Amino acid sequence: MSNDDDQQLVDAAKAGSADAFADLVRVYRVRLLRFLLTRSTSYADAEDALQDTLIAAYRYLHTYDSRWRFSTWLYRIAIRNAGRIRSQSVVELGDLGDEEGDPMLQCIKASETENLWVSARRVLNDEVFAATWLRYAEDMSINDISIALDRPDSWTKVNLLRARRALDTEMNRKNNGNEAYG
Repeated sequence: MSNDDDQQLVDAAKAGSADAFADLVRVYRVRLLRFLLTRSTSYADAEDALQDTLIAAYRYLHTYDSRWRFSTWLYRIAIRNAGRIRSQSVVELGDLGDEEGDPMLQCIKASETENLWVSARRVLNDEVFAATWLRYAEDMSINDISIALDRPDSWTKVNLLRARRALDTEMNRKNNGNEAYG
């Protein structure tokens, strides 16, 4: 969806159209949930953060400034809600049993090799992981990421570069380790 399409829906929702807001929810729900899953300790926590994000977006839609992308504003709310819901310690994927019942975590655990995002979750701090996710999974611009994370563009650029280097090192380490055993 283009920024112009978003803006039309936002304007209609601000004018009181529940259908327009429902359309915005349909557009962003899955993307937000996928993002929140990377920042939460469980699927239930991610769903709670998503619900809180959508409620806050509806409640404070009148404060949205159209100079910025709607998606940036929405992710900023999501980041705040994920931080409130997230418990003090992150559950490592390897610590979760199959009885957890979370299909996404079961799929990740069942894969024969750890994927890039699981490695990123492990080696990057929360804020750098969020910046990396927003850039590469959500295709957000440096400026939009900086706004969403309330950081300068220079911080975003430097930390994306550091994240790429850290992940390259981690993947090379894992690949070299696998070759030694394979």
